[in-house]
Amino acid sequence: MGTPHINAKDGAFAKTVLMPGDPKRAEWIAKTFLTDVEKVTDVRNIWGFTGYYNGKKISVMASGMGHPSIGIYSHELFTGYGVETIIRIGTCGSYQPNIKLFDVIVAIGSSTDSNWSAQFNLLGGTYSAIGDFDLAVKARDEARNKKIPVHVGQILSADVFYDDNPDAWKKWARLGVLGVEMESYALYTTAAKLGKKALCLLTVSDSFTDHSRIATVEERQLGLAQMVKVALEIAE
Repeated sequence: MGTPHINAKDGAFAKTVLMPGDPKRAEWIAKTFLTDVEKVTDVRNIWGFTGYYNGKKISVMASGMGHPSIGIYSHELFTGYGVETIIRIGTCGSYQPNIKLFDVIVAIGSSTDSNWSAQFNLLGGTYSAIGDFDLAVKARDEARNKKIPVHVGQILSADVFYDDNPDAWKKWARLGVLGVEMESYALYTTAAKLGKKALCLLTVSDSFTDHSRIATVEERQLGLAQMVKVALEIAE
């Protein structure tokens, strides 16, 4: 079969797909945590893999960066390959002083500065994008069981990385937004539109309130490993 952006065969993907942004990170996750791993797609070097974790068939596929990219891949996985659940596993910047490097955020809601929801212009309002509740509860409980510092709340899913206004983040922080990434809003709205499940888990890699410390590449990988294990445990 195949879709415009995925060249996997029918049945190549598991019902649950873990979705980091980086293709090399997808490969690292697959080869580190899964057994009997097979690369199932490689269009535009967006790699996808399927293997097994404790007997569960699980897939890992990169999303690329930003709403348009994850919007394409999540839609094609949901509609073309029978995927039921996508768990985004990424990094974020923290907006709150109590959230430290390598803490995990379970994003139950996603605000955005993107125009993504304009496609639903007949709504006459602003759509609030949320993750799957049951998955969020399982992720929180699994993180606590593993003694991983975890925070549950809303994040900002931004279109802009290098903002012309360096203080723009503060207005979101005042509303209790926990941090910022760039993909969850498109993932959540796509899942909602198609009647599927989605959740965004994030490892904090830097802080907007404390610039004295930024995670190294090695530290990011170690911190991500904690989050990946949570995602693997809750995968259905």
